[in-house]
Amino acid sequence: MAIAPPERRLWWKEPLDKAEIIWITIAFLWGIVMFLAMIYWHIVGEQNLSNEAYRIDPEVFAAKAEEMTEKYQVREEGDTGIPVVHPPPGSDVYLISRLWEWWPILELEKDQSYRLHLSSMDWQHGFSLQPTNINVQVHPNYDLVMTIKPNEAGTFSVVCNEFCGIGHHTMVGRIYVTER
Repeated sequence: MAIAPPERRLWWKEPLDKAEIIWITIAFLWGIVMFLAMIYWHIVGEQNLSNEAYRIDPEVFAAKAEEMTEKYQVREEGDTGIPVVHPPPGSDVYLISRLWEWWPILELEKDQSYRLHLSSMDWQHGFSLQPTNINVQVHPNYDLVMTIKPNEAGTFSVVCNEFCGIGHHTMVGRIYVTER
């Protein structure tokens, strides 16, 4: 029961109060401003990576990643001998996610562009590049492609941020960015 029920039962036909019109106008204009700000920051802010996604068979993606690894491997790291690849600038680089690893380790050059391809061999994983703010979902049967241009040298961690099972906490990879 309302404190002051409308005179007519059809409340939506009641005239709007001046204060309601002002708040509706403010909310609408603020929505337009935020929509335009998102477009502006995507273009000018260079903070959101534009990406493409294509259907791909996991075996085909794995073959491309293995071919790239054989061609550009520079060394191995860790107890398991994970390959480190140093592809030339401007090339396509492939990173596989699977229970519970990122394969291979990438070594990229600062201020050079690469087309990074991501795909999962088994489950959905999350690609989070630390300490930058790049977070994307990696799905099986899809090749997620984004153009990246590292602007600072260092060692960056790749973390799975989508729970993928009992070994999820161990799913960490690396990307090295070197000066030329």
